[in-house]
This record gives sequence, C-alpha cells and structure tokens, in this order.
Amino acid sequence: MQVPPIRLGVNVDHVATVRNARGGKHPDPVQAAEIAIAAGADGITAHLREDRRHIVDDDIARLKASIEKPLNLEMAATAEMVAIACKVRPHAACIVPERRVERTTEGGLDAAGQRQALRDTVAHLADAGIRVALFIAAEPAQIEAAVAVGAPVIEIHTGAWCDALTAGDTAAGAAEFVRIARGAQLAANAGLEVHAGHGLDFATAERIAALGEIVELNIGHFLIGAAIFDGLDAVVHKMRAAMDRGRAQAGGGG
Repeated sequence: MQVPPIRLGVNVDHVATVRNARGGKHPDPVQAAEIAIAAGADGITAHLREDRRHIVDDDIARLKASIEKPLNLEMAATAEMVAIACKVRPHAACIVPERRVERTTEGGLDAAGQRQALRDTVAHLADAGIRVALFIAAEPAQIEAAVAVGAPVIEIHTGAWCDALTAGDTAAGAAEFVRIARGAQLAANAGLEVHAGHGLDFATAERIAALGEIVELNIGHFLIGAAIFDGLDAVVHKMRAAMDRGRAQAGGGG
C-alpha cells in the first residue's frame, strides 16, 4: 500500500514571543507564516493561550485572513476558546492541556478523564465546520477516548521521546519510540488521522516521518530557534527535506 505524503505544520508562536518581549509589531508572526509557506510548509499552527503570552487574538484573525494554507488553532477546551474558534473558523483546532504556570505544554490531554466535556467541545467545533484534533500521549486509553468523543484526528505528544534522546537515555528513548509507533498504528486502525509534535528537530522529525501512519508533524520552537542563525526560509526547507527523507524510508516518497 502506498504511504501518504507527510505534511509539515509550522508553529509561529515564538515569533510572537520575541515580539512581545519588547512590544510593538516586530517580528510579525503573520510574516513568518507567509515565509514558512513559501518555503514548503503545508499549514500554520498557532496556540492562543489563556494568558496570551505569545499569540494574541489579533494574530489569529490576521493569520486566518492572510495565509493561503490551513490554519490550525491550538486551544484549551474552555468556553472562551471555543467561542473564539467558532468566530474565526480556522481549518482545524487542536485541543491541548493548558496550565498557566507551565513554560510550554508539558504532556498530553487527559481525554480519558474528561470524555463528556470533550464530547461537547468536539461537537460544538465540528458544528462550526472545524476539524478537531486531540493532543494526547500514545496510550491506548487516550486513543480509545478520542474515538469515543468523536475527534477525527489525534496529535501524538512526542516530547518524552525527544527529551529522552536529548538526555542521552537511549533505553528510554527506544521505549518511547515503540510506544509512539504502536499508538500511531492503533489510532490509524481505529480510523483516526494521526499527527505528531512537540520537541522535534531535524533528526527526530526525519525518524518519525518513517512511521507511515503519521501524516502531519507540527513543529515550532526548534524551527524558530534555528531561524535565528540560518533564516526561517532555510530551516523550513531543511526540515521539509528531512521529513521527506524519513518518509522515503516508509515507502511514501513525500
């Protein structure tokens, strides 16, 4: 069976982080999104957090109005965020866990522990024509919950795997990769579309792109950091090439 191509979603949150450190309008995440798309990104991701620490409401409105590729809104499952999503109507919304004290999203959503609330949120967003994903760990209980609440897509949290590799813990890294691979297969067999993200760099993105069940990677912090030295256009091209090399190992060609 032909493996489908793998898409790259570029997260522009941390362009806004740099802008907000000093105020004003520079650098502009919308301009970054346009550069990323021209360099090969298949979509743009932005996380509108409760505390607006990076992306703000105006960024979401301008991204939706300006970019030519799909906009993926990362959001908590709150009444405020659901209302914003239904007003803006991005192509997709990825429901993520959110705690104000965390530096970044620290783990997957506990879909299994909040099925009814998520079922309502997924239904409300779907009624607005928004494709919903749940950002979860590659655990059978969470995957089964995603199916139960009606989410058509999951995004597997790859942070634990990337952290283990960064720490040089090869055993933990190998175990986490097996968990991701098995989770992706389980989800695909259940009829879910499978995405992945968090902590990915060129090497880890290339490796995970070889898992044919995963059809999209969403990558932000690493790309924006690398762009400081090499430029956003160059690093998106390099990431696209790394993912395509990985996909070729799965027989998809990219």
